[in-house]
Amino acid sequence: MRSGKLTRREALEKCIAGGSLLAAAPISDVRLFELWTQEKEIYKATPTNALGPFFKKGAAETAILRGPGDPGLPLTVTGTVTDLSGKDLYDSWIEVWQTDHFGRYDLEGYRYRARVSATCGTGYAIETVMPGHYPDRVAQHIHAIVTSPGHKTLVTQIYFATDPVFVGDPDRNYKRDPLVENPELIRPVTLHEVDGRVHAAVNFEFRMEKA
Repeated sequence: MRSGKLTRREALEKCIAGGSLLAAAPISDVRLFELWTQEKEIYKATPTNALGPFFKKGAAETAILRGPGDPGLPLTVTGTVTDLSGKDLYDSWIEVWQTDHFGRYDLEGYRYRARVSATCGTGYAIETVMPGHYPDRVAQHIHAIVTSPGHKTLVTQIYFATDPVFVGDPDRNYKRDPLVENPELIRPVTLHEVDGRVHAAVNFEFRMEKA
């Protein structure tokens, strides 16, 4: 036996039929229902940031950027790719590139360059090292291009709250690097021990706008 509770569609249709729900402009009941039931946006889109001059097409599909014995602080970057309602997006890809520990981009090959798949429900994880500083840039950073079907391509950068440039207060000092346009791109860094060595970890959620 069915309960007396109306479904969302039935309640909406009842309101339309009874005249208690009106559209301000001509619109079909089907379209009105689609708009009514669509996911609400509860997040802001991840801020964009400059592409930079060192992007290079053709990076391999891998989540492991650092090699055995690479100098520098081991770093894991994890997160998800979602829409503005927080829903995981299928078929999302993140292309990343950065300097090595010494602040050098590999312009001849593909060290510290990769394409990473963001699996729905589990997100992504990148194993790398903390990028170094170099003369043309003030803050340490990782570049990222994120793509997902039906959504705008996101070009941005990841920054680190532990960077000495920010003097322990990223919210106040983020403009010390003129290319850091939004403090939301600066993320806390967690330190932990792995096999007797200090590792760093950062979480970065990519929030995508619909195209």
